[in-house]
Amino acid sequence: MLQVEISASVRNTSGKGPMRQLRMKGMTPAVVYGGGAEAQKLQLDSKTLMAKLLEFYRRNAIVTLKVDGASEKTVVVGEVQTDPVRDTLIHVDFCEIDLQKDRAFNVPITLKGNAKGVDLGGLMNFICSAVVLEGKPLDIPDECIIDITHMDIGDQIKCAALTIPDNIKMVTDPETVAIAIMKPGEKIEESEDEGEVEEVQAQAAE
Repeated sequence: MLQVEISASVRNTSGKGPMRQLRMKGMTPAVVYGGGAEAQKLQLDSKTLMAKLLEFYRRNAIVTLKVDGASEKTVVVGEVQTDPVRDTLIHVDFCEIDLQKDRAFNVPITLKGNAKGVDLGGLMNFICSAVVLEGKPLDIPDECIIDITHMDIGDQIKCAALTIPDNIKMVTDPETVAIAIMKPGEKIEESEDEGEVEEVQAQAAE
């Protein structure tokens, strides 16, 4: 699991006017939810935050928020609001998590190599591009890799073939077909687990 550190400071203002002034000063308002306490209002340097988000946004990452150089909060990124015209940051939500508690994450599947079946005229169908894995956050892998070099026309690889740590549970049905090499015009029935992946991902961000 990717780990990132970001500096933040406590924010004592709220409301549209003060938030607009804050953003004009190059700061982005943020809120941390969870942890059994009231939501905490923060502000972060917009330029630094944007650079960090470009590194890991939409990836699984554990963020250590260093608040005023003293206290620390372990969080994941929740909602990121941006200006649709200027593409600048408006507001960021963080969700505090416990690294010792199991949590579900959406983990992408990465393909390695070139399938020989494709070279022979077959069509590659990447059916399940991610799986839902559950475990302690720092034990969750960044990705699951499938070597497709050996795959011939008619071959399939199910999620059960993915290599994951022993202490990690696969929430996605292991019988879900992840990738298949098919004859042109052939169809394969897609699994309902793709919807499950999206649903659990949304729950993990809460």
